[in-house]
Amino acid sequence: MMSGRIPVAAISCALILSVAGCAKKGVEMKFTGAKGEVKLITLDPGHFHAALVQKTMYDQIDPTVHVYAPPGPDLQDHLARIEGFNSRAQDPTHWVEKVYTGPDFLERMLKEKPGNVVVLAGNNQRKPRYIKACVDAGLNVLSDKPMCIDKQGFELLKAAFRSAEEHGVLLYDIMTERYEVTTILQRELVHMPEVFGQLQSGTPEDPAVTKESVHHLFKYVAGVPVKRPAWYFDVEQQGEGIVDVSTHLVDLVMWECFPEQPIDTTEIQLLQARHWPTLISREQFQKVTQLPDFPDFLKGKLNQNGLLPYYCNGEMVYTLRGIHAKVSVIWNFEAPPGGGDTHYSVMKGSKAHIIIQQGKEENYRPELYVVPAPGSNPQELGQALEKAIAKLQDQWPGVALEKQPNRWRVVVPDKYRVGHEAHFAQVTEKYLRFLVEGKLPDWEVPNMIAKYYTTTHALELARQSE
Repeated sequence: MMSGRIPVAAISCALILSVAGCAKKGVEMKFTGAKGEVKLITLDPGHFHAALVQKTMYDQIDPTVHVYAPPGPDLQDHLARIEGFNSRAQDPTHWVEKVYTGPDFLERMLKEKPGNVVVLAGNNQRKPRYIKACVDAGLNVLSDKPMCIDKQGFELLKAAFRSAEEHGVLLYDIMTERYEVTTILQRELVHMPEVFGQLQSGTPEDPAVTKESVHHLFKYVAGVPVKRPAWYFDVEQQGEGIVDVSTHLVDLVMWECFPEQPIDTTEIQLLQARHWPTLISREQFQKVTQLPDFPDFLKGKLNQNGLLPYYCNGEMVYTLRGIHAKVSVIWNFEAPPGGGDTHYSVMKGSKAHIIIQQGKEENYRPELYVVPAPGSNPQELGQALEKAIAKLQDQWPGVALEKQPNRWRVVVPDKYRVGHEAHFAQVTEKYLRFLVEGKLPDWEVPNMIAKYYTTTHALELARQSE
């Protein structure tokens, strides 16, 4: 049904210039926030995050989306997710997908350019090349993480940022974790000296900042089991865990410790890194991919017991402006009953430690705690914390404080807990504002470069240390 092209009228570049704001080198697109002026192109969607950008409608985005991709299950799954959003009973979307599936899908997209913003979420090995080609063609890019998975990709990404600046287009990655309410409040408290004191420098053995994410290969998204493509289990295509989910954590270290400050790669020093595999059985692979067996490109990587050593786990210790940070990413196959993905974060100040926990005690939802630092006065801290929470209530009405043994819990109303999937719409809405402003904040591009420098160099260090 999707062999060849689903008819889409050919659009000349001159028409694109007048209607869609197509950019040529030296000519910047001008967005005003008008209804439907942003026209999406989805390129080779292979990850469910591509669909989550379209889980909601946006006035500024035209409902017709052009999709260019090779034929196959990745594309079929993407279109099925969009159709699921369109057909749901509550608040259905009304996207119209125009699909091209020829072998020249990338070249055809770059020639036709029926839109002005490309959404990328799929095979991470191809992503840096896709990004560079799109910005070279004068197209804005909203990319899922990671934008690169190795040093070669990192060099191409840096070139893409230079090209984006030359062409007047915006290249941006989807950092959903900045929109988690407990993370936002953690950052707020860290920058209240009366509560937190001064951020400690820490040591490699006792970092000032620790962030750990635990994820699961089999889970439910939008109410249905995630179906992962076979290539997802090939680290040459997906990337190891230390360069994938860790992008969120490395981003948060910068975003919370030094908010809205550009970070240079010379301010980062990798100290330690390691990686290790999660062993995947044939039955587990079948369950999460819905395929009968490992494909040939994975069979050669199986161990003597027929298990796939999937290097999705990683850990790095590094300094950022002299602050010691530790980032860990762990992938299990499936969460325990009632469980899910978890996030753990500690930021250590001279007066208090601000901690996010999301374990069994918290019913697997993130909770924010304040613990007195060694040597601090708990009574004085409690008084300062009461005043800080009162101040936060101006922006976050309903946030409160609960005294517990040896700590305080910051009570966050459920209305602020919108969930991971809703964060994609929040990122997209912010990106739309950046398009109207015609630029990203000055610190965003340096910090994206710093982030991917950190992850790709940590991968090299982990492999050297093995």
